[in-house]
Amino acid sequence: MIVKSNWSYCNCSSSSDPYSEEYGNAMIVRAHPLGLARANNNVNVEGARGPGLEPCIGLEFDSADDAREFYSVYATRVGFRTRTGQLYRSRTDGSVASRRFVCSKEGFQLNSRTGCPAFIRVQRRDSGKWVVDQIHKDHNHELGDVEESRPPILPQRTPTVRKSSVKVSSKSKLKFLAEVDDGQPCFSRSISFKRIKTGGDGGQAKAEPYAGLVFGSVDEAFHFYLRYADEAGFKTRIGQLFRSKNDGSITSRRFVCSKEGFQHPSRVGCGAFMRIKRQDSGTWMVDRLQKDHNHDLEPQTRTHTKSSTASKKFIDEVNGGLDTLDLSEINNGVRSNISQGNNIGSEWYHLLLDYFQSKQAKDTGFFYSVQVDNGVCMSVFWADGRSRFASSQFGDAIVVDTSYRKTNYLVPFATFVGVNHHKQPVLLGCALIANESKESFIWLFQTWLRATSGCRPKSIIADQDMAIQQAIAHVFPGTRHRFSMWQIRAKERENLRSMSNEFKYEYEKCTYDSQTNADFNTMWNALVNKYGLKENVWLKEMYEKRESWVPLYLRGTFFAGIPLNESMESLFGIFLNAETPLVEFIARYEQGLEQRREEERKEDFNCSNLQAFLQTKEPIEEQCRRLYTLSVFQIFQKELLQCYNYLGIKIYEEGTISRYSVRRCGNDSEKHMVTFSASNLNVSCSCQMFEFEGVLCRHVLRVFILLNMREIPTHYLLHRWTRNAEHGLVCDVDSGVSCQELKSLMVWSLRETACKYIESGTASIEKYRLACEIMRDGAKKFCRQR
Repeated sequence: MIVKSNWSYCNCSSSSDPYSEEYGNAMIVRAHPLGLARANNNVNVEGARGPGLEPCIGLEFDSADDAREFYSVYATRVGFRTRTGQLYRSRTDGSVASRRFVCSKEGFQLNSRTGCPAFIRVQRRDSGKWVVDQIHKDHNHELGDVEESRPPILPQRTPTVRKSSVKVSSKSKLKFLAEVDDGQPCFSRSISFKRIKTGGDGGQAKAEPYAGLVFGSVDEAFHFYLRYADEAGFKTRIGQLFRSKNDGSITSRRFVCSKEGFQHPSRVGCGAFMRIKRQDSGTWMVDRLQKDHNHDLEPQTRTHTKSSTASKKFIDEVNGGLDTLDLSEINNGVRSNISQGNNIGSEWYHLLLDYFQSKQAKDTGFFYSVQVDNGVCMSVFWADGRSRFASSQFGDAIVVDTSYRKTNYLVPFATFVGVNHHKQPVLLGCALIANESKESFIWLFQTWLRATSGCRPKSIIADQDMAIQQAIAHVFPGTRHRFSMWQIRAKERENLRSMSNEFKYEYEKCTYDSQTNADFNTMWNALVNKYGLKENVWLKEMYEKRESWVPLYLRGTFFAGIPLNESMESLFGIFLNAETPLVEFIARYEQGLEQRREEERKEDFNCSNLQAFLQTKEPIEEQCRRLYTLSVFQIFQKELLQCYNYLGIKIYEEGTISRYSVRRCGNDSEKHMVTFSASNLNVSCSCQMFEFEGVLCRHVLRVFILLNMREIPTHYLLHRWTRNAEHGLVCDVDSGVSCQELKSLMVWSLRETACKYIESGTASIEKYRLACEIMRDGAKKFCRQR
């Protein structure tokens, strides 16, 4: 069979020809570089080991199927199999926006899988093309002919020649949503159980681990591996744990070499570990093992001496137990006073500090801060003058984006993001997070608060982790914390994947369509009873936390209209992600930030030079067209047009208070209650759209038209949505802003305006003179005011 596909490619390989043909059973691949002359790149599918087209960033396809086919061909040639991974949908129409194609050994759902990180991700463009925007080529297992089905074997690192004299500093156990177990399955036939006589200990036997070794408890396994490590000459740490999807109990644990990973300069990515798995009988069995190290060992160091007293148990599954301890610093059952771990490589600090100093020389409003713990640099925060000013304008609803944890990250890069007056994401600050402890997040939030002159948000969208919840409650008391939807969806996939489609439909209807507390509680109780899920640990926890993620409970809080059932798009898009290497980080950061700000400047220009068409003769439409930005006016105009499809009937009146029932024509089930006060022109609707988004809903507009109101009251026209939002603030002490906050807002507004004059005034001598003249005239007016 001959298959033709149109694969565009961006200079991926210069050693072969993209136009090659094999006849008979071969596949013909026709590829052409984007906007370039055709290059030579032979694609030979049948010759699986031959040179061929390599995946790269920017590679373009006509469809996602073409991308999958291409990756399968590439995998066959290289020597691995593929699977279809995650997909992401558009927030606007629900269509598939990007897809991942992964190595078949990705994940750990089967014993044959090794958590391989290799993948490509393709993203759909406006043109309809699909472009590779993320890629990871390295595998953690041997490659071979795809027809073979042998147990995977991890490539071993060459042992380092030097011996490190640096004592590994203790680290708190870090939990990452996307952390993977880098070991491979072990088989009894490949590792034998041996007891070796040690010459220096009176003939005492030394036990060695092997696959299939059984322990009565986790504590027993822990002490066994501790003794083995002591005799072999290395230190240990607690590795990853896995929990049951049904009841949340721990099902497996890993013990690793202290030099595992690269989070600290003393760590060299050692792959040695032992994993134990809980059996139905209640015992724990070694199911995965890796004994080879990539560094020198120091036998008979006796780092863990014996204690004459009974050994202290370190396991407490209820309170976290081994999750929180670092075995390399435990001696005689006593935990040492240790400092926190650090996910940031030391080389990042030099890079960022040089960048910060260069920015401060150009931007007087640039702010940065470094957390220091026991003399060691930890988390880093920074925000330029524009971001700090944007925080004063649009910091009322913020997103703390820590989605770097979705993958195996190179850098724990997090952002503070708001929504500007054009409904675009706007940067409010950046950070590298050293570790995910409560103390790290408290420092991070307090630093952002200091950088923004104390402008506290009304709402925060952030992850569900307990450390983040506690930090928000500590730094932002009274601020509403809403859980990140990407994390909620990930947990739903993890915990509900075995449930039927019928259950998933009823679950979605309950959580996302409930209109009242009574409706939600009734549907939820019916759901857990029907499917026997009363004791499901995850569902219990989510019910207790329902006010932080169920739309019904969040509508009364201002979130700048960020959809309740969707995640906010990444601010840096394809420019920057958790896998961006050090050498490219600053350049990509600057490029992505500049593109976002260029998009904002374009909308500013459009608002100044374009005008939306009026669709009605209502005076309130003209009023809002004059005040709102184009994007926000479109939202208002849609609500105004929709209000003509509703009927409003007064059902209650007492004094100046009136209540209206507003229902959709021909649909009695879609009904909302609107309450209006004639004395102060206050209005409220049961749909709570204004409280959530800051724009009046169709139900309130229907009542305004019934009352023949020609203008919308000013307190329902939020300044943050107006064309003048970028030029400063229109507020006073009576608007609920304290004198200190008002002064801070004025400082940032004036500073940002002055920066624009300075930037424009340095374009030429003539503009410099004009800027000086404007400032002199302004100074004269100030003198007259005195």
